Amino acid sequence: MKVILRRDFESLGHIGDIVEVKEGFARNFLIPRKIVYNALPGNLKALEEEKKNMDRKSKHEFQAAETMAVELEKVSVTIPVQVGEEDKIFGSVTAQMISDALKEKSFEIDKRKIEVEETIKTLGIYSMNIKLHSKVSAIIKVWVVRE
Repeated sequence: MKVILRRDFESLGHIGDIVEVKEGFARNFLIPRKIVYNALPGNLKALEEEKKNMDRKSKHEFQAAETMAVELEKVSVTIPVQVGEEDKIFGSVTAQMISDALKEKSFEIDKRKIEVEETIKTLGIYSMNIKLHSKVSAIIKVWVVRE
């Protein structure tokens, strides 16, 4: 059965490719999950319209990520923690803690977007990379201070 890919699918190809798959695979898996269209002329036109909408959406997301990155570059967050002897932290500073501190400054950043390269177990100033988009990232300063 010939089908047209609506989005990239690892084992089949890229958006807009016409591929040959087994009928059962197409009917039971690909079509219900809206990964493919049947290879008909009308569906080619629908796919082109979807591509245009996806391009507009991705451009908008990219621009929003760039503006947020500029705003985030100006921000630094302070995380108060309990410390023991020799200024060692009980536990460590996590991406969730940084996300909560950013939320207090009215930035909604998912903890999975914050890249904590090494565990933070001492007081100090750290630079954290925040991945806002596949092509856009921002670096913020995190101050870990005594509570």
